[in-house]
Amino acid sequence: MNKHYPHMLQPLDLGFTTLRNRVLMGSMHTGLEDRFYHIDKLANYFAERARGGVGIIVTGGYSPNRRGDLLPYGSSMNSKVTAVLHRHVTGKVHNEGGKIALQLLHAGRYGYTPYSVSPSGIKSPITPFKPAKMSAKGVQGTIDDYARAAELAQFAGYDGIEIMGSEGYLINQFLAERTNKRTDKWGGSAENRMRFPLEVVRAIRKAVGSHFIIIYRISLMDLVEGGQTWDEVVALAKSLEAEGVNIFNTGIGWHEARVPTIVTSVPRGAFAFATAKLKQAVTIPVCASNRINTPELAEEIIANGQADMVSMARPMLADAFFVAKAEAGKADEINTCIACNQACLDHTFKNKRASCLVNPRACHETELRYIPTLNKKKLAVVGAGPAGLAAATVAAERGHDVTLFDADDKIGGQFNIAKQIPGKEDFDETLRYFGVMLQKHNVSVKLSSYVQADDLAEFDEVVVATGIVPRTPAIPGVDHAKVLSYLDVIAHKKPVGKSVAIIGAGGIGFDVGEYLTHSHTDDDKQQWYKEWGVDTALAHRSAMVEPQVAASPRQVYLLQRKDSALGKNLGKTSGWVHRAQLKKKNVEMLAGVSYDRIDDQGLHITVKGQSRILPVDNVILCAGQEPQRQLADALKAKGKPVHIIGGADIAAELDAKRAIRQGSELAAQL
Repeated sequence: MNKHYPHMLQPLDLGFTTLRNRVLMGSMHTGLEDRFYHIDKLANYFAERARGGVGIIVTGGYSPNRRGDLLPYGSSMNSKVTAVLHRHVTGKVHNEGGKIALQLLHAGRYGYTPYSVSPSGIKSPITPFKPAKMSAKGVQGTIDDYARAAELAQFAGYDGIEIMGSEGYLINQFLAERTNKRTDKWGGSAENRMRFPLEVVRAIRKAVGSHFIIIYRISLMDLVEGGQTWDEVVALAKSLEAEGVNIFNTGIGWHEARVPTIVTSVPRGAFAFATAKLKQAVTIPVCASNRINTPELAEEIIANGQADMVSMARPMLADAFFVAKAEAGKADEINTCIACNQACLDHTFKNKRASCLVNPRACHETELRYIPTLNKKKLAVVGAGPAGLAAATVAAERGHDVTLFDADDKIGGQFNIAKQIPGKEDFDETLRYFGVMLQKHNVSVKLSSYVQADDLAEFDEVVVATGIVPRTPAIPGVDHAKVLSYLDVIAHKKPVGKSVAIIGAGGIGFDVGEYLTHSHTDDDKQQWYKEWGVDTALAHRSAMVEPQVAASPRQVYLLQRKDSALGKNLGKTSGWVHRAQLKKKNVEMLAGVSYDRIDDQGLHITVKGQSRILPVDNVILCAGQEPQRQLADALKAKGKPVHIIGGADIAAELDAKRAIRQGSELAAQL
């Protein structure tokens, strides 16, 4: 028994096989699944996680037939040729002592294809194509295809399959009145609506025999109108258990739900209460999911009896060796997932290869490699923001002699601002991780050090990561006493009045808006449930109740020059959350604004030809930033080899994903 995390790391006996611990790597579609020529990259990606100690891996979703494709001719398990290719994946995982299950996912009306099908011909709000209604013959054929796909997964060497029955995909569509308007034996009553998943599991168990893991991902809370009741969820679970399911993994919310379930503002372990309630109703292992990102939380959930296992998906992108580090008592070395979605889900929903903001090696294991250097150099890294921290730690890990300078008295740069935004507290975990890595790899850290070109003569090369300076727009009266920069507000804690205008509606403007409209309570988790209308008693259909929004402590106006919708360029999977949060707080959002002047009366603007005065106490500038390159220019003038990364390279809309990737890739090449 492990002394650090005895419950999380305890083996799980399934009767015919044993998982080495209680950690399941949850399914994520990375983009490597869709093309056969990426099979080696996919195999190496999974092998590294198996080497990192996870109990069982679940792949991204594979459709059992072409009608179920997520995107045209995307990932599927429908031929022996494909199954043979997958032996490369399963072989590498097994060589590392791991187990792996193939997820079977029929997209239903979520398919981004013109040939998608669904129980009823009802278009999804998140895809452009209206699905065809499945015929009775088509329903039965799809059940057969599920069984065939499971057989092929077994032939490919997988230890089991996971049936995707949640998140609003096909099986979930059969279960919900919202999307199942059928009047035949596959629709109508709750008993008829659950017939399809039961027949799928029955056919799969018959096809694969008793010694093959079947995980069923069950939707505990649909969080959409017309979803399932809790009694229906329990009835389904008990029937599925009787048909031979070995493990229940849990899903929360549909992709079209207007309640966030995985973004960073969702409290850690927010939905474990639902898993705990399911665990009381069934006898097979139940796996908790969503916003579980530390071994301490995983241990607590299992130790408290809320679940038998924990599913962690994005945390395994952030750190392939999460489990191994926890097992060794080195949890402080874990690169923690901050649930930003910027390089994982945002990429997936743009049909790009997924990765990870805090770990750019994720899904690029064969390309971005930190090989020990044979040419040790003395390197200076100036600037301890995300870009500089990535460059310094990777270069030192490879064996270079690295000194890191920063004018501030702490590492972190703009992350020290981000971590103070309500819902972004996890950003501090990245700084904790980098702090540990600086020590582990013997980086010499010189804080409160404002260096000039002459101070760096002894170094072979210099990495300049000096970041940005906020831009001051040319508005008459911009030097008025009521004008503040976002740094004044968040970093320097200057007082802000009861009425505020924010100039600039990019990511920083939205962050400042959330910071200024947030009402702190003694229990922010309970307040979060209330604000989003989550029924923790599970007494209402879909676990939804009327939201109770706490009033904003101040009136806020959010303004931009562009005519486009505010927040249009925020993250694809998280931007809607930020927009919704500010709307809940009655923030007035104005586009196409001309700034006329600032004076004692407030902010004078023109919108669509109409003049208006916003009688605000303060005007806060979030109008972009400029790269800080003076040091780089001075070093170049002296002929010193210089590398410019992060905001010092490109300052437009601060981009930590690019900054960390840029720093890591540079350090891998030095």
